[in-house]
Amino acid sequence: MTRLVLATRNAHKVEELRRILGAAGLDVELVSALDFPDVPDVAEIGATFAENALLKARALVGATGLPAVADDSGIAVDALNGMPGIFSARWAGRHGDDAANLALLLAQTADVPDERRGAAFVCAAALVTPAGEERVVEGVLRGTLAREGRGAGGFGYDPAFVPEGEVRTTAELDPAEKDAMSHRGRAFRGLAPHVAAVLAG
Repeated sequence: MTRLVLATRNAHKVEELRRILGAAGLDVELVSALDFPDVPDVAEIGATFAENALLKARALVGATGLPAVADDSGIAVDALNGMPGIFSARWAGRHGDDAANLALLLAQTADVPDERRGAAFVCAAALVTPAGEERVVEGVLRGTLAREGRGAGGFGYDPAFVPEGEVRTTAELDPAEKDAMSHRGRAFRGLAPHVAAVLAG
């Protein structure tokens, strides 16, 4: 079985990507950056989600010699001109502090009226191979920003994001429901055929 490395140390994201890629029918052994503790974290210095995803995937390929997939994702809030955007994971200052990031975003938008609370989850999923092949697929989920967090599922901004056509937040959806509509699910389902083609070749 071919090994494919996921360029993340976020255990929630690893679990989610295993579900999504498994459901897409990929017969691969998925490992993650957690399995390569000596590989340094990659500075996310790109100007877009796609650039950051490629930076992370290239670094893992270089360090492991394995084909790698990476994503960069976040929430883009209309009333904040698309921010936090690529800064979503460190919006409150410290990378990966979900509770602080969510609290800051809700505080910043507390006075925004309901009709202007549009937002989108955005994900760029990148595949990079040792041979230098690269592919990026983007997925977007539109919705609105809730006024307070609800639900115990998901991670990041999930408790405050209500997808279009839903009354529940993405943290209130079960994992299969979330994967079916999520920005990450859409991006990685779009990337899966390219991964399959590369691994078959």
